[in-house]
Formats: sequence, C-alpha cells, structure tokens
Amino acid sequence: MPRPRALLAMSPKLPAQLFDERQRERLEHLVDLVRPDAVAALDDSAGDIGEVEILVTGWNAPRLDPETLDRMPKLRAVVHAAGTVKTFVTDEVFARGLRVTSVADANAVPVAEYTFAAILFGAKRAKPLAEWYRLNRTSRDVTGVHWLGTYGITIGVIGASRTGRRVISLLRSLDAAVQLHDPYCTPAEATELGVTLVGLDELLATSDVVTVNAPATPETRHMLDARRIGLMRDGTVLVNTARGSLIDHEALLPHLVSGRLDAVLDVASPEPPAPDSPLYDLPNVLLTPHIAGALGNEVARLGRAAVDELAAYLDGRPMPGEVLAERLRHLA
Repeated sequence: MPRPRALLAMSPKLPAQLFDERQRERLEHLVDLVRPDAVAALDDSAGDIGEVEILVTGWNAPRLDPETLDRMPKLRAVVHAAGTVKTFVTDEVFARGLRVTSVADANAVPVAEYTFAAILFGAKRAKPLAEWYRLNRTSRDVTGVHWLGTYGITIGVIGASRTGRRVISLLRSLDAAVQLHDPYCTPAEATELGVTLVGLDELLATSDVVTVNAPATPETRHMLDARRIGLMRDGTVLVNTARGSLIDHEALLPHLVSGRLDAVLDVASPEPPAPDSPLYDLPNVLLTPHIAGALGNEVARLGRAAVDELAAYLDGRPMPGEVLAERLRHLA
C-alpha cells in the first residue's frame, strides 16, 4: 500500500529537535514526506500541497483557515507535535471532518515536574532564604518565616487538567493533604484522584500552597481576582505554571510587595513583565521565563509522542491525544 503524503508545517528548525534519528526513521516509514524540510507557511512558498493527506505540525504552525484548507483537498488529519492547537486550528477544520490530535499530554510531563519542584521550593522558602543568605552570608535565620516545609500542609490544585492530574500524582509522595477545584471534575473522579473536591473560594482560604493548572479560557481570565487573592492566608505560596491571564497581577502585586504571600511564577501577564516590574526583584518571588514546558532535550519527547499518535491513526487505533471539537473551548 502506498504511504500517505505528509508535510511538516512548523518552525523550520523544529524538526531537528523533535525527531532524533530513530523517530525520523519511524516517521518516514509511516508517511511519504512531500518535502524533507518544514514549512512555516502553507502558501505558494510551500509548493504543491494538493496531495497532502496528513499535516504534522508544531510550534508556529500556520493557521488552517478555509482558504488554506481549500489548497489541501485531500487533507485527512493533523498531528500536532506540541500542546495547544487553538493557535492554528479553526472551526473549519472540524467542519470538514478532519481528525486532529495533539501531544499535550507529553508536554504536561515537564510542566508537572516543574510545578512539583516549585511547590517543594516554595514550601521550603528557598527563594527568600537564598536571598537572605546572599545578603547576610552567615548561619541561617528563619525568624519571621510564616511556616516552613511540606509536612502536614494543605495543597490546593486549581484545575484537573493534564498537568493538574500529573501534579496530583506527584504530590502523593508528600505527607500533605491535597484538595482540588475543577468545575468539570465529578466527585467520583476526585475520589479516584485521591483528592478532596472543594469550591474555589474554600480552596484559596484553606490551602497553604495554591498551584494554578487550569486552562486559559474566557471563563478563567482573572479567576484569581482581588477578592479571591484576599482570601488566601498570610504565608500562602502561589504557584502558576499555566497562563498569566488566570491571575490579576495588579491585584496580586501588593500582596507580594508586602510579603504577605510568596509566589513562584513561570508565567505572568503581561509576559514578560515590564522592565520596571517589581516581580524581578522581590525576594519572595521566583520569576522564571516560561520554562516549565518542554525545552531542550524534553522536546524530543513530543516528537516521539507525535509519531506514536500518527502510527495509531494509520493503524485505525484510538489516538490518546485526539482533540474533539466539542471539548476545544475547555482546553488550554
């Protein structure tokens, strides 16, 4: 049987990071690549794409609008070797019956690992104590620290997303109680996850650490607003590895400046923060430049997962990462 024609549509330098020699061999065994390199646009510069049946996309994938799809009448599936598809998949893709799959679950692995590490370092007050150590250069002094360590604390997870569920799994190694807020999680699912399902206000008011792992949607914008941030107890550690838009940063900033709250922020709003933002210099804030997701050698995990999804599609097996139109609005 002839192999289906496929095209890599992503940043031109990305395939070398995604596909090592083994995965490139697997990819070329499964499909006939129209061209060996990747294209950043699906215009005339991409050549004749009328025979393309499968798009393998990645970061900076070109938008699949009706005009672009008209140039690919044989297109049947989109395999996205990254997380969200919202940046380039349009309603027209689903209207034409195309199958879409993503390796968001693979990208959730490093995000969950980073989040778990952030919870540990936040609870241990690593950033403020490291700053104190740098300035004083003498034996440690934890005078005035709100609390310290993970034993017996309550950790609140906002969002039973792919990342949120992985974080919950990692938290099982701690002697800590875990509670969850997610409007789409049922009590039975919460029991299976081993967490206590609570309302958002209750979670904020009763957690020692709050980790934000919900998707960025119109409904979740500024879900942590001034009122809800005010519910958090003195000394709460706030971790955000999701999206900056979930938190009202103007409302959050006074609580960080005063030292009432500590934070580990891998994302912010705006991103990056303005050059004069206090977030860069506060001793109780660990601010990182959106590094929780796949970077460096972690990108190869996405490539392997994408080839696995492609193989499942061609074999007629269920694709674990398939994106359904009716669920798209709830996804990150």
